[in-house]
Amino acid sequence: MKIAQLRGLSLGGGTSLSLPMLLISMRTFIALIVVVLFFSITTPNFLTPSTLIILAKHVAINAFMAIGMTFVILTGGIDLSVGSIVGLAGMVAGGLIDVGIPINALGVTIYPNVVETVAMTLAAGMVIGGLNGVLVTKLNVAPFIATLGTLYIARGAALLISNGQTFANLVGTPAYGNTGFPFLGSGTIFGVPFSILALVVMTAVAGYIATQTSFGRQVYAVGGNENAARLSGVRIARIKIAVYVISGLCAAFAGLVVSSELVASNPASGESFELNAIAATVLGGTSLMGGRGTIGGTVVGAFVIGVLSDGLVMMGVNAFWQMVIKGVVIITAVVLDQVQRKMQRQMALQAQLASA
Repeated sequence: MKIAQLRGLSLGGGTSLSLPMLLISMRTFIALIVVVLFFSITTPNFLTPSTLIILAKHVAINAFMAIGMTFVILTGGIDLSVGSIVGLAGMVAGGLIDVGIPINALGVTIYPNVVETVAMTLAAGMVIGGLNGVLVTKLNVAPFIATLGTLYIARGAALLISNGQTFANLVGTPAYGNTGFPFLGSGTIFGVPFSILALVVMTAVAGYIATQTSFGRQVYAVGGNENAARLSGVRIARIKIAVYVISGLCAAFAGLVVSSELVASNPASGESFELNAIAATVLGGTSLMGGRGTIGGTVVGAFVIGVLSDGLVMMGVNAFWQMVIKGVVIITAVVLDQVQRKMQRQMALQAQLASA
């Protein structure tokens, strides 16, 4: 084979991708393969069906939030409130199941069924997300500061709902017609855990929205060049509010699954979950500058984080070292993203010079 053939890989249409560029663009898949191979060799029973199912359920929690986070970061924003929304969602669901909705004026208490409980909980997450969007677009608050503030608001609201107490044994009461909540976290459909099926469906729907709809194209346009998108007629504020609402919805769903799996809700649930969501999104190839990234890449990134976390636990690695390793992985992902951007600019410049 000639040396010239080794320098580039044809992608069709006359486009050539260098081997280093190809490897960097596929870094998330390569990282997933590497960590799976590493733990399968070093950790007994890592690849057993039961371990893989548990791993996938753990990954699903982070992936739910990371999918919503992807839409936000694609517009050039950030959402630090998702972890607190997880805790708030669990407390809302727990309160509706255990306490219901007291109507003191009539001396009655309404106990919503599971479907209504899920709907109201998701709505609560969307409200927090909408608040984030309004703060960012209408009041011009920086996304970092706006979502940092709502992080505290949502966490405080979660604590206020039960005065800091835990709602335990969320199985419902048959007489009230509110049973069935544990199914979200431990139920199965055709032998497959519900949370894993939910992840597949959410990934497919989010991927379709991002790539096949005008809304998705506008999200990428806003992150790529906000001024150009505005001149093209894109309603910037509407798009940004929508992505924060989506993020709140996804985080609330994650909170429902967590509380359902534990059959209990604690106001401290979800602490630092936002870091895993951001890590999965960035590791999956979504640029923090906005305008570039995929839902599929984010889910693969969530699997990398999940395999790394569970594998280190199975190996008995100290929890402090686990945090250090995760930090190194995140920094590496950001550095590689910058390298990819630089290489893409160089390739574009070379293409312009060649066509001149």
